[in-house]
Amino acid sequence: MIKVSNLDVNFETPGEIVEVLKGLDFSVEKGAAAAVVGPSGSGKTTLLNVLGALLPPTKGSVEIGGQDIARFNEKEAARFRNQELGFVFQQHHLLPQLTVMENVLTPRLAGGWKESEDETRKRAAELLERVGLSHRMNHRPGELSGGEKQRTAVARALINQPRVVLADEPTGALDGETGSKVADLLLEIQKEDGVTLVVVTHDLDLAKRVGGVFDLGK
Repeated sequence: MIKVSNLDVNFETPGEIVEVLKGLDFSVEKGAAAAVVGPSGSGKTTLLNVLGALLPPTKGSVEIGGQDIARFNEKEAARFRNQELGFVFQQHHLLPQLTVMENVLTPRLAGGWKESEDETRKRAAELLERVGLSHRMNHRPGELSGGEKQRTAVARALINQPRVVLADEPTGALDGETGSKVADLLLEIQKEDGVTLVVVTHDLDLAKRVGGVFDLGK
Protein backbone atom coordinates (compact mmCIF):
# COMPACT_ATOMS: atom_id res chain seq x y z
CA MET A 1 0.00 0.00 0.00
CA ILE A 2 2.82 2.44 0.89
CA LYS A 3 6.23 2.45 -0.73
CA VAL A 4 8.74 5.25 -0.19
CA SER A 5 11.97 5.04 -2.17
CA ASN A 6 15.18 7.10 -1.86
CA LEU A 7 13.31 9.94 -0.14
CA ASP A 8 15.04 13.25 0.60
CA VAL A 9 13.36 16.18 2.33
CA ASN A 10 15.32 19.42 2.69
CA PHE A 11 14.31 22.78 4.10
CA GLU A 12 16.00 25.98 2.99
CA THR A 13 16.90 28.44 5.73
CA PRO A 14 18.88 31.68 5.42
CA GLY A 15 22.42 30.66 4.58
CA GLU A 16 21.97 26.88 4.65
CA ILE A 17 19.94 23.85 3.58
CA VAL A 18 18.75 21.57 6.38
CA GLU A 19 18.51 17.88 5.48
CA VAL A 20 15.64 16.35 7.47
CA LEU A 21 15.27 13.03 5.65
CA LYS A 22 17.90 11.55 3.34
CA GLY A 23 17.81 8.40 1.23
CA LEU A 24 14.84 7.01 3.16
CA ASP A 25 13.20 3.73 2.16
CA PHE A 26 9.94 2.84 3.92
CA SER A 27 7.07 0.49 3.11
CA VAL A 28 3.87 -0.83 4.65
CA GLU A 29 1.78 -3.68 3.26
CA LYS A 30 -1.92 -3.21 2.55
CA GLY A 31 -3.95 -3.59 5.75
CA ALA A 32 -0.85 -3.65 7.96
CA ALA A 33 0.24 -1.27 10.71
CA ALA A 34 3.58 0.45 11.27
CA ALA A 35 4.93 2.70 14.00
CA VAL A 36 7.46 5.41 13.19
CA VAL A 37 9.71 6.23 16.15
CA GLY A 38 12.85 8.27 16.75
CA PRO A 39 14.14 11.23 18.76
CA SER A 40 12.78 14.74 18.36
CA GLY A 41 14.05 16.28 15.15
CA SER A 42 14.56 12.95 13.38
CA GLY A 43 11.84 13.71 10.84
CA LYS A 44 8.89 11.64 12.07
CA THR A 45 6.22 14.28 11.49
CA THR A 46 7.94 15.34 8.26
CA LEU A 47 7.58 11.78 6.96
CA LEU A 48 3.92 11.74 7.96
CA ASN A 49 3.34 15.05 6.16
CA VAL A 50 4.92 13.62 3.02
CA LEU A 51 2.73 10.51 3.25
CA GLY A 52 -0.27 12.77 3.74
CA ALA A 53 0.43 14.72 0.54
CA LEU A 54 0.91 17.83 2.66
CA LEU A 55 4.61 18.25 1.88
CA PRO A 56 6.28 17.45 -1.44
CA PRO A 57 9.60 15.61 -1.16
CA THR A 58 12.82 17.14 -2.39
CA LYS A 59 13.70 13.86 -4.08
CA GLY A 60 12.41 10.33 -4.40
CA SER A 61 9.10 8.58 -4.99
CA VAL A 62 6.16 8.14 -2.63
CA GLU A 63 3.63 5.57 -3.80
CA ILE A 64 0.34 4.99 -2.01
CA GLY A 65 -2.07 2.54 -3.54
CA GLY A 66 0.01 2.52 -6.70
CA GLN A 67 -0.11 6.30 -7.14
CA ASP A 68 3.06 8.40 -6.96
CA ILE A 69 1.74 11.22 -4.81
CA ALA A 70 5.04 13.11 -5.12
CA ARG A 71 3.93 14.03 -8.63
CA PHE A 72 0.55 15.42 -7.65
CA ASN A 73 -0.30 19.06 -8.21
CA GLU A 74 -2.06 20.95 -5.42
CA LYS A 75 -5.58 20.07 -6.60
CA GLU A 76 -4.75 16.39 -7.04
CA ALA A 77 -3.11 16.27 -3.61
CA ALA A 78 -6.17 17.84 -1.96
CA ARG A 79 -8.51 15.34 -3.63
CA PHE A 80 -6.26 12.44 -2.62
CA ARG A 81 -6.11 13.58 1.02
CA ASN A 82 -9.87 13.89 1.21
CA GLN A 83 -10.80 10.64 -0.50
CA GLU A 84 -8.00 8.22 0.38
CA LEU A 85 -6.55 9.31 3.73
CA GLY A 86 -7.71 9.76 7.30
CA PHE A 87 -5.74 11.90 9.77
CA VAL A 88 -5.56 11.69 13.57
CA PHE A 89 -3.40 14.31 15.29
CA GLN A 90 -2.03 14.69 18.82
CA GLN A 91 -4.22 17.74 19.24
CA HIS A 92 -7.65 16.73 17.99
CA HIS A 93 -8.27 19.99 16.04
CA LEU A 94 -12.03 19.83 16.53
CA LEU A 95 -14.00 22.95 15.64
CA PRO A 96 -15.33 24.28 18.96
CA GLN A 97 -18.49 25.84 17.51
CA LEU A 98 -19.67 22.55 15.96
CA THR A 99 -21.27 19.54 17.59
CA VAL A 100 -19.54 16.17 17.68
CA MET A 101 -21.69 15.00 14.76
CA GLU A 102 -20.91 18.13 12.74
CA ASN A 103 -17.17 17.73 13.41
CA VAL A 104 -17.26 14.15 12.15
CA LEU A 105 -19.00 15.32 8.98
CA THR A 106 -16.56 18.17 8.15
CA PRO A 107 -14.38 16.14 5.71
CA ARG A 108 -17.45 15.65 3.53
CA LEU A 109 -17.76 19.40 2.94
CA ALA A 110 -15.06 19.24 0.25
CA GLY A 111 -17.61 17.59 -2.04
CA GLY A 112 -17.05 15.08 -4.78
CA TRP A 113 -19.23 12.42 -3.15
CA LYS A 114 -22.23 10.73 -4.73
CA GLU A 115 -24.03 9.53 -1.62
CA SER A 116 -26.82 11.55 -0.07
CA GLU A 117 -26.51 13.64 3.08
CA ASP A 118 -28.79 11.19 4.90
CA GLU A 119 -26.49 8.28 4.00
CA THR A 120 -23.47 10.19 5.28
CA ARG A 121 -25.20 11.11 8.52
CA LYS A 122 -26.19 7.49 9.03
CA ARG A 123 -22.58 6.36 8.68
CA ALA A 124 -21.41 9.15 11.00
CA ALA A 125 -23.90 7.99 13.62
CA GLU A 126 -22.67 4.41 13.22
CA LEU A 127 -19.06 5.55 13.64
CA LEU A 128 -19.90 7.52 16.78
CA GLU A 129 -21.63 4.47 18.21
CA ARG A 130 -18.58 2.38 17.37
CA VAL A 131 -16.23 4.75 19.23
CA GLY A 132 -18.63 4.94 22.18
CA LEU A 133 -19.92 8.47 21.61
CA SER A 134 -23.47 8.02 20.37
CA HIS A 135 -24.69 9.76 23.54
CA ARG A 136 -22.42 12.75 22.83
CA MET A 137 -23.18 13.47 19.17
CA ASN A 138 -25.03 16.73 19.92
CA HIS A 139 -22.44 17.99 22.42
CA ARG A 140 -19.68 20.45 21.56
CA PRO A 141 -15.96 19.79 22.12
CA GLY A 142 -15.86 22.00 25.22
CA GLU A 143 -18.19 19.52 26.91
CA LEU A 144 -15.99 16.49 26.19
CA SER A 145 -13.09 14.86 28.02
CA GLY A 146 -9.70 14.56 26.32
CA GLY A 147 -10.33 10.94 25.41
CA GLU A 148 -13.77 11.75 24.01
CA LYS A 149 -12.29 14.48 21.84
CA GLN A 150 -9.68 12.10 20.45
CA ARG A 151 -12.29 9.42 19.78
CA THR A 152 -14.32 12.04 17.91
CA ALA A 153 -11.19 12.76 15.85
CA VAL A 154 -10.86 9.04 15.06
CA ALA A 155 -14.48 8.92 13.85
CA ARG A 156 -13.85 12.02 11.72
CA ALA A 157 -10.77 10.35 10.19
CA LEU A 158 -12.94 7.38 9.13
CA ILE A 159 -15.97 9.18 7.70
CA ASN A 160 -14.62 9.09 4.13
CA GLN A 161 -13.77 5.39 4.41
CA PRO A 162 -10.03 5.92 3.82
CA ARG A 163 -7.65 3.20 2.76
CA VAL A 164 -4.84 4.69 4.89
CA VAL A 165 -4.99 6.28 8.35
CA LEU A 166 -2.08 8.46 9.48
CA ALA A 167 -1.82 9.20 13.21
CA ASP A 168 0.65 11.72 14.66
CA GLU A 169 1.19 11.11 18.40
CA PRO A 170 -2.48 10.12 18.82
CA THR A 171 -2.03 9.30 22.52
CA GLY A 172 0.57 11.96 23.34
CA ALA A 173 -1.84 14.41 25.01
CA LEU A 174 -3.70 11.74 26.99
CA ASP A 175 -3.11 9.99 30.31
CA GLY A 176 -1.94 6.39 30.21
CA GLU A 177 -5.31 4.68 30.61
CA THR A 178 -7.13 6.95 28.15
CA GLY A 179 -4.28 6.72 25.66
CA SER A 180 -4.40 2.94 25.85
CA LYS A 181 -8.12 2.98 24.99
CA VAL A 182 -7.51 5.21 21.96
CA ALA A 183 -4.69 2.89 20.86
CA ASP A 184 -7.06 -0.08 21.26
CA LEU A 185 -9.58 1.69 19.03
CA LEU A 186 -7.06 2.47 16.27
CA LEU A 187 -5.71 -1.08 16.21
CA GLU A 188 -9.23 -2.52 16.25
CA ILE A 189 -10.13 -0.41 13.23
CA GLN A 190 -6.95 -1.41 11.42
CA LYS A 191 -7.65 -5.11 11.91
CA GLU A 192 -11.43 -5.14 11.39
CA ASP A 193 -11.63 -2.65 8.51
CA GLY A 194 -8.40 -3.64 6.78
CA VAL A 195 -7.08 -0.08 6.67
CA THR A 196 -3.35 0.58 6.51
CA LEU A 197 -2.24 2.39 9.67
CA VAL A 198 0.90 4.48 10.21
CA VAL A 199 1.46 5.86 13.71
CA VAL A 200 4.14 8.36 14.68
CA THR A 201 4.82 8.04 18.39
CA HIS A 202 7.29 8.56 21.22
CA ASP A 203 5.45 5.86 23.17
CA LEU A 204 7.52 2.69 22.79
CA ASP A 205 4.75 0.56 24.35
CA LEU A 206 2.34 1.79 21.69
CA ALA A 207 4.96 1.17 19.00
CA LYS A 208 5.36 -2.44 20.14
CA ARG A 209 1.61 -2.95 20.09
CA VAL A 210 1.39 -1.61 16.55
CA GLY A 211 3.89 -4.24 15.42
CA GLY A 212 6.17 -3.09 12.65
CA VAL A 213 8.55 -0.42 13.99
CA PHE A 214 10.52 1.94 11.75
CA ASP A 215 13.16 3.83 13.74
CA LEU A 216 14.31 7.09 12.15
CA GLY A 217 16.97 7.42 14.83
CA LYS A 218 19.02 4.54 13.43
